[in-house]
Amino acid sequence: MTERLKYSLLFALLAAFFFLLFNGNAHLFDWDEINFAEVSREMIVLKDYLRVHINYLPFWEKPPLFFWMQAFAMNIFGINEFSARLPNAICGIITLVVLFNIGKTLYDTRFGLIWAGAYFGSILPHLYFKSGIIDPYLNLFIFLGMYYFIKAHWKKNQFDIALFNSKWTYLLVAGIFIGLGLITKGPVALAIAGLCMMIYWFFQRLRMYINVPEFLFFLLIASLVSLAWLGVETWKNGPWFAEEFTRYQYRLFTTEDAGHKGFFGYHFVVLLVGCFPASIFTIRAFFKSPKASKAYQSDFKLWMSILFWVVLILFSIVQSKIVHYSSMCYYPLSFLAAVSIHQIFEREIRFNGWMKAGLIFTGGLFILATVALPFVAWNIEILKPLFNDPFAVASLDAEVDWSGVEMLPGLFLAGVLFFALRALKRDQFATGFKTLFLGSGCFVLLTLIFFINRIEGYSQNSAIEFYKSKATEDCYVVPHGFKSYGQLFYTQKPAVTNPDSYKWRWLMEGEIDKDVYVITKIQYEERLKKQEPTLSRIGGKNGFVFFKRVKE
Repeated sequence: MTERLKYSLLFALLAAFFFLLFNGNAHLFDWDEINFAEVSREMIVLKDYLRVHINYLPFWEKPPLFFWMQAFAMNIFGINEFSARLPNAICGIITLVVLFNIGKTLYDTRFGLIWAGAYFGSILPHLYFKSGIIDPYLNLFIFLGMYYFIKAHWKKNQFDIALFNSKWTYLLVAGIFIGLGLITKGPVALAIAGLCMMIYWFFQRLRMYINVPEFLFFLLIASLVSLAWLGVETWKNGPWFAEEFTRYQYRLFTTEDAGHKGFFGYHFVVLLVGCFPASIFTIRAFFKSPKASKAYQSDFKLWMSILFWVVLILFSIVQSKIVHYSSMCYYPLSFLAAVSIHQIFEREIRFNGWMKAGLIFTGGLFILATVALPFVAWNIEILKPLFNDPFAVASLDAEVDWSGVEMLPGLFLAGVLFFALRALKRDQFATGFKTLFLGSGCFVLLTLIFFINRIEGYSQNSAIEFYKSKATEDCYVVPHGFKSYGQLFYTQKPAVTNPDSYKWRWLMEGEIDKDVYVITKIQYEERLKKQEPTLSRIGGKNGFVFFKRVKE
């Protein structure tokens, strides 16, 4: 067994264990996880894998590739949380193997281990592979598209690195991956890659590192891959999807989504804290450091630096602020961290006091949160005066069991930091970095095991349980006063046969053909009673209130 194969298998097994374990133990979360899983479920119900639907109406916000993956998993393992999250677990396995192999190609085996280990052991990058959202695949496709585009550039310009295929082959593969990104989440894949290529061109003092025919070939391949779906969709259903999708992207860029506001530096904070511990070493890579021994190593670092700042600045400008918008930064961030760590191993730079302080500060935030949360939960009444939202106050009354064992992840991370920093102080770099990144990966898993269901108990669990209780009943279930996709997925809503059921007034006053259940939040209860006298209150729990209109 070669060294490359041995470590590839090691990372595949490590990823499979961490990213698959307990993947179906928590409900999907509104909005994104449930939204995407419901789209995939409706593909199966409708047997229509070409057009994307939500609530059995055409859905223009996302292309279908990720939903095809989820639907495939659901057809094998059933319509459940595990299937919805399985594609990203597989993406995590692929990503760690890819990063190790690219790192080994660019530097050596140790660098590959550091890069893959840094990605695995950072909080948000690790967490996203246990989710049911689209971005892990989008990010992987963009990264691979750019990587093969860079290899085409290196081949054309005769960089001193072993490249066994022609530049046209690398451009072909690059175009395929960017095309896959286009049918995963849309033009953002090409926009990010294109901006990076343009900025790199300026760094080359406008020298044509890739000529026009070569770039057009790359664009042609990306377009053909995307047209394999979009072309068929347009031919069959007209340009409706493309037009609505374009309008949606414009609104997303220029306006704030409700509940998704944030300040300009939002993503800076997200990456600094959320990508602990790699983010601390990434900072060092932006300052003066020893020059890489190979030209292609310096060039790749430049590409990754450009990618990092393009994504960070682009999504800082975007008005809607959502955590996963900057997740494309995880690839360059972990690479730049690996560069700094590699230089520490080579004793080209020192593991100094501010790095230690950065690890203690950011790690301390997670330790404090996980250790303090059980104490806060035991004294939940002290939080109520802090909220003006009646729903938030009522949700704190949820019966959630806190035994104190939930402090273990925080105490574990404290131990990880102690032993890792002690080893690094003694220049035991291999021991220190293994402890740090493997330990933080274990911390993520432990935190999910001990906290995710308890936190859900305060947020959405009461609503989800209500939806699930109606899954075997032929009825209508609709939310009022808030947005949710849970009533679709967890009631396993069948295909719509009565178009009147989309109309609120018909549900409230019309000759309904089955019972109607309405779920609302406590602050809307009195208004709903006055406006809709046909509804009868049937219960309430943790800020949610349930109403029913009986078919006569």
